[in-house]
Amino acid sequence: MPDNTSWLLNPRVFRTVESLNRRFSQVGTAPFIATDRFPWVKDVESATADIVRELKAVQQTTEIPAFQTISREQEEITRDDRWKTFFLYGLGNRNAENCGRCPATDAAVRRIPGMKTAMFSILSPGKKIPPHRGPYNGILRYHLGLVVPEPTLCAIRVGHETRNWAVGSSLLFDDTYEHEVTNDSTHERVVLFVDIKRPLHFPMSRVNESMLEAIRRSPFVTEAEQNLLRFNAKQRVAAAMRHEGAS
Repeated sequence: MPDNTSWLLNPRVFRTVESLNRRFSQVGTAPFIATDRFPWVKDVESATADIVRELKAVQQTTEIPAFQTISREQEEITRDDRWKTFFLYGLGNRNAENCGRCPATDAAVRRIPGMKTAMFSILSPGKKIPPHRGPYNGILRYHLGLVVPEPTLCAIRVGHETRNWAVGSSLLFDDTYEHEVTNDSTHERVVLFVDIKRPLHFPMSRVNESMLEAIRRSPFVTEAEQNLLRFNAKQRVAAAMRHEGAS
């Protein structure tokens, strides 16, 4: 099918759309957004125990890739293997294998209106993600704390505001503000990382749908999707070889 949305990625058009998104936003333009404006948040928080159980099962049985192994663009902010990600959805593209391993998590994120991306984001002890900005303000980023060993030592700064995670609690923010993350604890920090469509007044709500579709079709997303499929295929082959060697 021909791509009729790619023109939206022209830099001048892109900047215009972002400017209009700010004007038409239904939730303002602050760095952090109050989660009580989103009724689905409590529903997701209530699933925390089930999500953590699935996270631990994945960690015990699966090699989880570094973020830049899947999304090469992340090499601008991380080059080691201390930020790992387990993708369920990537801008609307569902990874059936990973979702199948985490049915409760899959069910929880599918109940989020406008959910586009969902993954486990795992930071090793001492890992710092340097200041950076997200690419497009038509989305908002949601974090649910899953493993937070020492809350005062695990922090995210967005703009001039700094917050800490807590297990079973949520943060919602605009990642196009400069932001950075630190895990100064001695254990892993894990959150459920979700991108949702920014609530916008008409007509920008329709324009945003088209923009997100253009981004979904771009190499930024399609290459990451293929990288994930290849990574999972390699893991299946390695598991089969280990099984064969043990039999």
